[in-house]
Amino acid sequence: MIQIIAGEKGNGKTKCLLDKVNSEIKSVHGNIVYLDKNSKHMYELNNKVRLIDASEFMIDNADNFIGFICGVISQDHDLEQMYLDSFLKVAKLEGADISATLSKLEAIGEKYHVTFVLSISMDPAKLPEDMKSKVIN
Repeated sequence: MIQIIAGEKGNGKTKCLLDKVNSEIKSVHGNIVYLDKNSKHMYELNNKVRLIDASEFMIDNADNFIGFICGVISQDHDLEQMYLDSFLKVAKLEGADISATLSKLEAIGEKYHVTFVLSISMDPAKLPEDMKSKVIN
């Protein structure tokens, strides 16, 4: 399953994402991963949330990104939720079509029972049609 927090840069998406992950930690039975472009928000996250700084890994394109996500999932069979902040930047999709990558994430989420919550710096009206219903903000 995918949930999307969308809006132009500076609209408070990261704060919304951080609030959501910190409130979810109380009700989730499995593990939570927070993937970001840096480790700036380390001290804003509950210590039960695993922060991964994606800039430390060689993610050059969307296919590398999907492979990275699969690697994280393969190492944690109790993973229940993944929060992806700065999704377009981390997945190397700035200015590109995001439809195929979102479809792959949705398929991975369904297969491995992981919920993905994405922060996307984009007007919600510009999202692919099949993803507009997944906007939660």
